[in-house]
Amino acid sequence: MKETTLAQIALTQDDTGAIANPIYLSTAYQHEGLGLSTGFDYTRTKNPTRQVFEDAFARLEGGVASFATASGMASIQLVCNLFKPGDEILVSFDLYGGTFRLFEFYEAQYGIRFHYIDFENPDAVKAAITPQTKALFIEPISNPLMIEIELAPYYTLAAQHKLLTIIDNTFLTPYLSTPLLDGADIVLHSATKYIGGHNDVLAGVVTVKDEALAEKLGQFHNMIGATLSPIDSYLLLRGLKTLHLRVERSQENARRFASACENLTGIQDVLYCGRTGMLSLRLKPEYSIDQLLRQLKVLRFAESLGGTETFVTFPYTQTHIDMPDEEKDRRGIDQHLIRLSIGIEAYEDIEQDFIQALEKAKEVSTDDTF
Repeated sequence: MKETTLAQIALTQDDTGAIANPIYLSTAYQHEGLGLSTGFDYTRTKNPTRQVFEDAFARLEGGVASFATASGMASIQLVCNLFKPGDEILVSFDLYGGTFRLFEFYEAQYGIRFHYIDFENPDAVKAAITPQTKALFIEPISNPLMIEIELAPYYTLAAQHKLLTIIDNTFLTPYLSTPLLDGADIVLHSATKYIGGHNDVLAGVVTVKDEALAEKLGQFHNMIGATLSPIDSYLLLRGLKTLHLRVERSQENARRFASACENLTGIQDVLYCGRTGMLSLRLKPEYSIDQLLRQLKVLRFAESLGGTETFVTFPYTQTHIDMPDEEKDRRGIDQHLIRLSIGIEAYEDIEQDFIQALEKAKEVSTDDTF
């Protein structure tokens, strides 16, 4: 069972009897002679602690290899090195602002073209494919509008046109979804989020199911050097042990909270797909976002997700600040939208704190108009 695999992930196999894996901080490894190696030479290339995490994560994903990177953005940058000037990639229209910023940089600097397509419409995606198209980049639950995409048609489409399918599975994690087993070629995560799970580690991870692709990415990983530190690799292993418990609790809380928000007079739209602990809310114009955020006592106004605490984020000036206003307008990312990462607190505390803050946001907003 997946729960047992996570709870007992990467138990130490040496003769000490230790349950927790050691953290190998050494940057260099001794050789017995010319051409002889323990398998570890220099920590950027390979580190024992990072290797344990990468091997365990590849097994979770159903892949042949994983590559732990220094951040979620580093994982996307690692994958971008598979493409050359003139290549085209079709991308989810609604997606994380940091990904949009990186893609805009790669297009301006290196001539790799990114076309933003509505993946709710397979016909539109199919029509956008050209001889230069090399990959599909999809967020199966989009950030921040929480649009859920049916991936199966795109695995078929990609196979027909010999395209790579790249899935950013940060919101779902390997506990809820394993795209490599369904037909994807590359799956990546900002492991800072649910994988680490405690807001204390910055990391990313890329997993592939093809040996040739793994060899190529392994070379890039070593050359670029944005590899994960031993301590952070250990923290990810520790986070994985409770992934199922945290995801189940945050998902349960999110479902209850989304249902409750449907009945709140200050909420115009509830954007929730029914899975994961992520949802977004659009407040009615007469409610002040600023005052709502100032009134929170249990929930935290912070820019991340997937931790034990409930975070409220304002995409317009946080996660999507570098996206031009016209692009935000096209996507419906307006100044009334907030994104919530629901944590594992007592549900009643989450709901009560949000409601009291919302009520005060209406009062202050009304007073400010006079």
